[in-house]
Amino acid sequence: MFRLLCILALICSADCAHSGGLTPDRLGVVFQKGNPVSERVARYYALRRGVPTENVIGLSAPDKAVIDRNEALALRMELLDLLPTNVQSLLLVWSRPYAVECMSVTTAFAAGYQAAFCEPGCGRTKLSPLYDAQGWLPADTTGWLPAMMLPVRDEALARAVVDRGVRADGSDPRGTVYLVRTSDEARNVRAAGYANAVSLVGNRVLLRESTAASGGAIPDAIAYFTGVERVEELHRIEFRPGAAADHLTSKGGMLEGSTQMSAVEWLQQGATASYGSVSEPCNRPGKFPSPAIFLDHYLRGETLLEAYWKSVAMPGQGLFIGEPLARPFGERNRTP
Repeated sequence: MFRLLCILALICSADCAHSGGLTPDRLGVVFQKGNPVSERVARYYALRRGVPTENVIGLSAPDKAVIDRNEALALRMELLDLLPTNVQSLLLVWSRPYAVECMSVTTAFAAGYQAAFCEPGCGRTKLSPLYDAQGWLPADTTGWLPAMMLPVRDEALARAVVDRGVRADGSDPRGTVYLVRTSDEARNVRAAGYANAVSLVGNRVLLRESTAASGGAIPDAIAYFTGVERVEELHRIEFRPGAAADHLTSKGGMLEGSTQMSAVEWLQQGATASYGSVSEPCNRPGKFPSPAIFLDHYLRGETLLEAYWKSVAMPGQGLFIGEPLARPFGERNRTP
């Protein structure tokens, strides 16, 4: 009897997690009024993903890289007035703005501008209530609307990223997770946690610890985590649809005008989502995705947006980009 109750509890837990997951009807798609590319891509995304028309909303977001907290507050309040009540997460379909003062635009739209999210700079910043959480009803449980941004400066690339996400759904890809150690001591801090990833998910996926100096092609990547200012081996990586990739560095989320590699370059190479910081976070691992926690959630069948957001303890300075509904390790993402 005890064994039967345990089995029933596990089944219930799985069902509850699925029912609380991110689905197209729970996603708000936000475009930039006056930007025809932004609106075209937003409507393309909604069509491809089956997002309800009422969830597609235009805002008069300024066309500049960084906006101030008052501008962000006004935009977020306008959005909250327009969003259907069942929406739990957001996709921001534009390339600018990507920051709200020292906060990323994705976290500022998720939770509103708060000094504790970024103004400590290199210090510890405000923790996310979604870190390694179960289920996905953040708006209902925390008041947050976790967001991902789909850059549209290159319309063809934006559409390609959407198509990758759709192709990824339910594909259960056979590939490799690359955990890369580098000689960049300051940016290699996540390598200390690679053993945790191996112990947590090593029986579910092929994990390969390597060095950036390894030559030759890097095939069938379903995730790639490293720590450098610029990923010299980027051109050798072959990504599977639905793959995530990021590099721990100071300015990966600054999508223009930086001397460091931008997170967009991962999308250009074939990744479906990435992450980078928009202001100096220093090398605190908690401000960047944890490979172990990301993989644990992603391999359970959660979407890219869910798994990425759950993997970052302090997301105030971090920009999430890509296709939020990609779910390679679960059923195809349909509206219930």
